[in-house]
Amino acid sequence: MIVSLLVSLLCVVAVALAGGRLSPNGENHATPGPRANLTAAVVEPLPASVSGAVNTTINDGSALAQAARENAVRQNDLAWTFGKKEQRGWYLYVPLISRLIETEADINSVEFATALARWQRTNGLAPSGILNGDTLYRMMETWQARRLKDRTPARPDQLVTVPTSEFYDSSRPDNLRQIERATYAAYKRMLAAAAADRVIEGHHLKIISAHRSREYQDNLRRKEPQAGSAGLAINSPHFTGRAIDLYVGGEPVETKDANRALQIRTRAYRWLVRHAERFGFRPYPYEPWHWEYVG
Repeated sequence: MIVSLLVSLLCVVAVALAGGRLSPNGENHATPGPRANLTAAVVEPLPASVSGAVNTTINDGSALAQAARENAVRQNDLAWTFGKKEQRGWYLYVPLISRLIETEADINSVEFATALARWQRTNGLAPSGILNGDTLYRMMETWQARRLKDRTPARPDQLVTVPTSEFYDSSRPDNLRQIERATYAAYKRMLAAAAADRVIEGHHLKIISAHRSREYQDNLRRKEPQAGSAGLAINSPHFTGRAIDLYVGGEPVETKDANRALQIRTRAYRWLVRHAERFGFRPYPYEPWHWEYVG
């Protein structure tokens, strides 16, 4: 009798947790950095066979195997929004996700689900091992919170002019080849390390853009019909001279999914994900080319 009551109670708790975490209209997400506007994910309810995994331990092999199968689907199918733009799946963020949860395992594997469940539990989420809407938004909030906080525009004496040979477009004029002094020194150290690891091919890791004045940014926004919260920022970190766009393959700064899918597979980008923070750089997750120096 006592065992039956305990089992019934655990089932009620598991269902309550599953229902509470997956409400598409009831999530309360912290406002991320100024480049993104995260809204509630459109997340389908879990089937009963999976929702029961919420209250299992991360060592439950059958639950984790089911979680791995769910991740194989959701990497391409999870519907959500970023900066008012509809998104489908999270496959474009796999290198960043793997780095965050500290695993190199395939995303369709039990090992990935195990690492994810561990990260979920550490971050106050139900440790299901399934990368669902709640988990993805928590990851986005984590990345956004680590970005450059001080957006004070750089003074002229804080900037240095970079040689044309270090820019993707060597024809850029002097005023568009400037970067904050400490950021440039860190970039040079990072570039030397990448060269030593032999990940630089062609124009990879050359600078596309660094410091941009407010006037120059405003002019870009006037020319860009789609400029918005996930496009050209009103209060851009580029004003500081501490944000740099680096060439990581494909079209340099094209946000179409097909282009970003190409970029995240390059050796240069994957090297940045693993090593850039050692040199003080952190990513803006939506743009594989955009990195910010936080020291």
